Amino acid sequence: MIPAAVAVVVPAHNEEDRIGACLRSVRRAAARVAPLPVVTVVAADACTDATAVVAARAGAHVVRLEHRSVGAARAAGTAHALHLLAGGGRPVWLAMTDADTTVPDTWLTNQIDWARQGHDVVLGTIRLAGGSRRLTALHDARYFRTRPAGTGEPWSHPHVHGANLGLSATAYLRVGGFAALPTGEDHDLVSRLAAQGHRIARTDRTPVRTAARLRGRAPDGLADLLATLRSSVWDRPVPTLRSTPATRPRLPR
Repeated sequence: MIPAAVAVVVPAHNEEDRIGACLRSVRRAAARVAPLPVVTVVAADACTDATAVVAARAGAHVVRLEHRSVGAARAAGTAHALHLLAGGGRPVWLAMTDADTTVPDTWLTNQIDWARQGHDVVLGTIRLAGGSRRLTALHDARYFRTRPAGTGEPWSHPHVHGANLGLSATAYLRVGGFAALPTGEDHDLVSRLAAQGHRIARTDRTPVRTAARLRGRAPDGLADLLATLRSSVWDRPVPTLRSTPATRPRLPR
């Protein structure tokens, strides 16, 4: 596939403090694929803060929703993006990220390179941003355990992240798009893509940086994993040492 246009879709729920940095990074990545047209859509889902305002000021198209479901938000944002790019029958590439994430400048160029090599789906990786060294080390020990050590070989990782996912619009529509799930919508979509034989690239070439927060937006997401890792170490009960009463010396009678 040779993409003729790109759509970036970002679901957001009360992300006024982070969406600006996310969209600035997307704009830099979009500049690298010029003259390809790039549209960015933010699906502002059940927001009670200024997320939609910040996103609009940053130049994104904003869809306001009340689903409180990341799957429904991604689906609605993608549908709106495809509507904006409709006409001409040109092949569209869809790039997904999250509002608490920043992408590298080469994020879109890397995905498009994979598309031009015949891949329908690109699954990228993440790095934690802003977490403590200890928490990051705990996460990374699990996250990178399948990465070849010191071989220089590419890492065909096992991960799926909505924060770093790209795919052709044709493949997306063929499997029915994102399901309206409160969590796990990315894994669900990729499972259906794989089941239908779509060619999937798993790459660590352009990792995104995702906030290492302990309270996230989707249940059972990265934040819950980090909170579990943290509690497994920080919140272990401290064993109570029983003190043995001192033996009083007996005085001779």
